[in-house]
Amino acid sequence: MGARQVDLTTDELRAVVRFAVDCARGLLPEFEAVAPDDPRPRDAIAAAQAFAEGAARSNLQRAAAFAAHRAARSVAAEPARLAALACGDAAAAAYLHPIAEATQVGHILRAAACAARVAELTTGTPAEEAVHLLAERAAPPVPEILGRYPAAPGGRTQVAALMSALDSAIRERGQE
Repeated sequence: MGARQVDLTTDELRAVVRFAVDCARGLLPEFEAVAPDDPRPRDAIAAAQAFAEGAARSNLQRAAAFAAHRAARSVAAEPARLAALACGDAAAAAYLHPIAEATQVGHILRAAACAARVAELTTGTPAEEAVHLLAERAAPPVPEILGRYPAAPGGRTQVAALMSALDSAIRERGQE
């Protein structure tokens, strides 16, 4: 038996991408400080933003996401790597599938989880505070969309733990 389908409009998908872009865009300086001549994360943000502003979802977002993820593998510093991943994840958010599987929650929350981890690493912001601040950015309809999916899967990495914490915080905000 296949997974249940989730109703998801294009406008809702654009809202998810806007949230991911909002979380990832501020991380660009972390990557660009280490790799100033590598445009791939910035290109991923531009591709995501284009979709969020009304452009058709196309291979542009998918290709930009893969390129930004490759850029992440090209740097050693964790904040720079996570910044590039977040930018790629913002572009990949355009490919949130309407399938009720917990793995799809990554398309909604992974950029924010990377942003929380970067805040921990670069400013010493406690994880709980970073999660709270990022959860507040999840404007409607993002909490309601998130609620259509199973909870974020647990994981062994700090980013996975932050994604799970963000999931809980945003779901709680959506019930207020």
